[in-house]
Amino acid sequence: MVAARRAPTTCRPHAGAVKTRGAVTCPSLSSACPPTTSLTHGAPTLTHPPYPRALPEDFLRPDDRSPLEGIDESFVFTYDTYADELGEGRRWSRWEDLEALMKGPEPRPDWVVTSSGAIDTELGVLKTGKEADVFLLEREAPHRPDEAVVMAAKRYRDTDHRTFHRAASYTEGRSMKRSRDNRALKRKSTWGKQVAAGEWAVSEWSALCRCWQLGLPVPYPVQIDETEILMEWITVTADGEVETAPRVAQVRPEHAVVEGYYEQLRDALTTLVQAGLVHGDLSPYNTLAAGDRLVIIDLPQMVDLVGNPRGMDFLLRDCANMCAWFRSRGLQVDEQELFGELMAHAF
Repeated sequence: MVAARRAPTTCRPHAGAVKTRGAVTCPSLSSACPPTTSLTHGAPTLTHPPYPRALPEDFLRPDDRSPLEGIDESFVFTYDTYADELGEGRRWSRWEDLEALMKGPEPRPDWVVTSSGAIDTELGVLKTGKEADVFLLEREAPHRPDEAVVMAAKRYRDTDHRTFHRAASYTEGRSMKRSRDNRALKRKSTWGKQVAAGEWAVSEWSALCRCWQLGLPVPYPVQIDETEILMEWITVTADGEVETAPRVAQVRPEHAVVEGYYEQLRDALTTLVQAGLVHGDLSPYNTLAAGDRLVIIDLPQMVDLVGNPRGMDFLLRDCANMCAWFRSRGLQVDEQELFGELMAHAF
């Protein structure tokens, strides 16, 4: 048997090609002509024409030309740089990382800073409480210092570090979505303690949002992140200086102001009971005197008037605590009368 001889590989000449013995070569580089193949015996070899020596005239951009020349303006933007590391007591705002329900209700006040480049700076402790501590926190976008705002940051402690031990009476009627959390709370495990701290934070966050939407005089809730709630800092101006609004228990206002406070309190409690809610721990220490305005704070113990077995008892106690202060300031009011009026609005 005779093996068939393989035909040699050739390149079809084109116009301008030079034919030499054994091969066809092209005088210049052209994308239309692939590398030629030698017709000599043995393995085919590839030959390439030399690389062109001259570059296009505008291949390199002259130094005197603008880097934006010839670029569509719609693709041009400016940006500001920020520091890579922040000092002690400073952190990046987490506003952009939070879910929608972890941000305050809309429409939001104009003073709320939502910039993704904002920095939170710790300013110190504002007050300590039974279940949480409140700090002052400044949120500022470095390139927009005129929009900086100071807020109150309430941070809940775990059950090992709180002094409030009457939680069970307030949580009656509440339920946890996950059975695992319920079991952890009952066993008082490490996870259960974290769940308990988060439960109080979520309870106050929900109460603040609900009360704000009802039009009640409460601080605006900005955001919640784990066991920290950022909210409006309630202030007064004294001698040209901005200060934290004092608690009602600390002030002795004029009689006309006291009467105004009572009307505001009665309207707020009426709105609450009509919504089926009770503050649960209302007192002159949980209300602020912001000039002529009364502001209600500390809402984690808020309970359902009907769903909680002690809802009405809590309402009567709220009335008694507040009416005692008003009587001490010369206003003749009766807690039983106020309680009866509220119950008439509730049912």
